[in-house]
Amino acid sequence: MYYLGIDLGGTNIAAGIVDESYQMIAKKSVPTNAQRAPEAIIADMGQLCLDLLAEHNLTPANIECAGIASPGIADGRTGMVMYANNLPFSKTPICSMLAEQTGIKRVCLDNDANAAAWGEAVAGAAKGTTNSVMITLGTGVGGGIIIDNKVYSGFNAAGAELGHIVIEYEGRPCSCGRKGCWEAYSSATGLINMTREKIEECMRTGRPSAMIEMSEGGKTVSGRTSFNAMRAGDEAASEVVDMYIRYLACGLINIVNIFQPEVISLGGGISNERENLLKPLMPFITAQQYGAGAVPQTDIRIAQLGNDAGIIGAALLGMQK
Repeated sequence: MYYLGIDLGGTNIAAGIVDESYQMIAKKSVPTNAQRAPEAIIADMGQLCLDLLAEHNLTPANIECAGIASPGIADGRTGMVMYANNLPFSKTPICSMLAEQTGIKRVCLDNDANAAAWGEAVAGAAKGTTNSVMITLGTGVGGGIIIDNKVYSGFNAAGAELGHIVIEYEGRPCSCGRKGCWEAYSSATGLINMTREKIEECMRTGRPSAMIEMSEGGKTVSGRTSFNAMRAGDEAASEVVDMYIRYLACGLINIVNIFQPEVISLGGGISNERENLLKPLMPFITAQQYGAGAVPQTDIRIAQLGNDAGIIGAALLGMQK
């Protein structure tokens, strides 16, 4: 038997076939064209799934379970996407609609960050654990929580918005409307903002920094700018990276002290820094974890499934115990 995972994004819909070893054996995508009605988007999703199966000599009868990873508030209990800020969905019964279009008997649903966390728990960095958390460091800070081999999403399917815990009261404005959210400091956006501010400071004071040239005077700052300049020995860049690590550690320690998971896996673009991220991060975790030295310590790891985490996690949503 096989599993089918669908990652529904604002730009593309991606589908993948996952085998019994939790390996993705095929993938295909189509544009979402998110301005259209939900029925049109879901029709394309269904056709994508059927085309992918046909290309690999499979039928809906070969699929044990299909799963959808959706942005926004996705209620797996009702099979409805309640709200998605970049898609025209409102209480949309996406599971029943996809099942009807494809003939796949069982279709599951969860939020895309939750699905990615489940993928890492079953087939990735947290494989073999029963309690884990995944943090995605991208444009924002996404989160997914696994407790006793089940995705935790709160009573209303809107839980695990870990990027919106406040780490600095009345701090930087966040896109959610609050101030001082972890996302405002530890996302790629937050890192870019801190890097740009340091570049502006260096230019204003005449302090030399490789970041100025790398970013064309602050015009092309990315999440890699400060790390690249730090590796070149730039002191100002090292200050940016050090501050970023401290903010990241602050939020991670909060997560550890609340959930005490066996593993926290870090995904998203910034996680590509790997040991440049983990090595300076771990001393903060070790020093500040509640019960450090008396209880086993949470292991911080780099996520393994990359951009496929959502598809694989969605495909395996039906496996929750």
